[in-house]
Amino acid sequence: MRPIRTAARALILLEGKLLAIKMRDQSGVFYILPGGGQRHGETLRKGLMRECLEEIGTDVEVGELLYIREYIGRNHEFRKAHHAFHQVEHVFRCTLPNPEGIGPGTEHDKKQIGVEWIPLEELDKRRFLPSVIKDFFKDGQFTPPSNYLGDVN
Repeated sequence: MRPIRTAARALILLEGKLLAIKMRDQSGVFYILPGGGQRHGETLRKGLMRECLEEIGTDVEVGELLYIREYIGRNHEFRKAHHAFHQVEHVFRCTLPNPEGIGPGTEHDKKQIGVEWIPLEELDKRRFLPSVIKDFFKDGQFTPPSNYLGDVN
């Protein structure tokens, strides 16, 4: 039996735009929030700061926990590749001390091809995962209906 992986992600809004990691797979381009897996002995906040440096090349200030979501791979579109993958993600509201500092990080995810600010009014037109959170952006703010979203993608 494989262990459940824990992860932390950053939700960063600035001037009506969402910061996202641009990824590419066999189906094309998609977007996710910056962040990734927690290492043994590392707090979620420290792990998120490390992951953001690796992926977006700049420091983040980690704020409040917005929501937790689970991803049980066998239940979603990537079931063939993720059939034995189970992750619990903790998503924090974050800010950037230096918004102009975004650039190539030190260590990208395998499928990462860039970093992009997505205008919130364009989010519906993008392949953004988990897609369920698109509905939680209203008037430039992010307000999930619950702090636990369950097994969603």
